[in-house]
Amino acid sequence: MTDIIRRLSPVELTDEKLELMRGVYQKLEEKNRVMNLTSITDAAEAAELHFADSLYALTEPRVRGRVLDVGSGGGFPAFPVAIASGSDVTCLDATAKKLAFIKETALSLGINNVSTLCGRAEELSQKSEWREQFDSVLSRGVARLNVLCEWCLPYVKPNGVFVALKGSTGREEAEEALNAVKVLGGRLAYVSEYVLPGSGHTHTLVVIEKISRTPQIYPRRNSLISKRPL
Repeated sequence: MTDIIRRLSPVELTDEKLELMRGVYQKLEEKNRVMNLTSITDAAEAAELHFADSLYALTEPRVRGRVLDVGSGGGFPAFPVAIASGSDVTCLDATAKKLAFIKETALSLGINNVSTLCGRAEELSQKSEWREQFDSVLSRGVARLNVLCEWCLPYVKPNGVFVALKGSTGREEAEEALNAVKVLGGRLAYVSEYVLPGSGHTHTLVVIEKISRTPQIYPRRNSLISKRPL
């Protein structure tokens, strides 16, 4: 597995970091037998579609400092980003059992720069201790970008970045989300497509800069975000 991650990773990784990633995979595979954390259980697939893919977030050099992963699930992109970069990564998810897995895995492997935050993204960002407190915010999959922006951009400090890791529809979603980006204080910096060679899947990195503070009325209630995206 580590050989595949090393070969496919867009960033340089030491042997020590690769071993930590292998440890995360072993914990994930073990836990997945009793809890549905991922549909990807094959080691080679996980190396590419979980680890290498998550590491594309670090091709944006502003992903550093205090990082938030919104909708962490089983810990991606949080674990690969935290291990590779050394940045402090907070994993936000509404499912306490998933965060318990992340916390247990980090503790058992000695990954001391990963922490957890349980709750709904649109509610926690209204709290002063979290609102506009992160240098960069990441999210992988989770929702359409025009919805995701309202969940994520309120956490980003002015001059910080929101990086969305999307599938093949990323460019289309970026166009669809332009109004949301503007209203929430952001600016679309760039969209970058890349192909994962093992699967042949085209994935997309959407990078949004935070250029002004998000108006206090956002985010709205989730029912409104979903029914009437910006």
